[in-house]
Amino acid sequence: MSKQSDRLRELVEPNHTAIVTMELQKGIVGDEAILPALAVAVRETGALDVAGLVCRAARQHNVRILHATMEERADGAGQAINCKIFAIGAKRRAEVGYNPTDIGRPGVELVDALDVQATDIKVPRMHGMTPFTGTELDSIMRNLGVRTIVLMGVSLNLGITGAALSALDLGYQVVIVRDAVTGLPKAYADAVLENSLAMIATIVTSEELLAAWT
Repeated sequence: MSKQSDRLRELVEPNHTAIVTMELQKGIVGDEAILPALAVAVRETGALDVAGLVCRAARQHNVRILHATMEERADGAGQAINCKIFAIGAKRRAEVGYNPTDIGRPGVELVDALDVQATDIKVPRMHGMTPFTGTELDSIMRNLGVRTIVLMGVSLNLGITGAALSALDLGYQVVIVRDAVTGLPKAYADAVLENSLAMIATIVTSEELLAAWT
């Protein structure tokens, strides 16, 4: 156990670690969620409160926080409708005239639980499923000297899994906070953590992560 604790402490050393939250926005996990079931699951697991707790601790230990967000144009331009989940968004836009994560709408905002501070960095994207493709996320983190990425957010079905794989391919160490990520259904999300993500990332609880910083 001591060796595991020492390894985690070295892995998440503040001077080379960054928190990356994935789509913790009001239009995705809040009251305006385009997939209401995901918002319900996030509330039931308490993942937002855990993410807020981890972010507060990270700031205390000078760990940089980056928020990967989805921010769409009001006309949807620049997005490819090349999969089922994007088709859901396109259908909603056609029916009601907008999506919750359109630029300028309340749903673009990060959830209150994160208590976003001026030192946080928001990295938006307007297309695709993962936070690295077509954004400045990789360049920003390299310029900050980041080697380890701590992932929190949604979802284990797609976004978190994609972010972890991209980070791995780019050479980062990946840590996933078990109680700050959610997917649907829960049994599937747990299976993804245990059988897929555990092969490419270090899976920890928020308690273990905070202990490593203290």
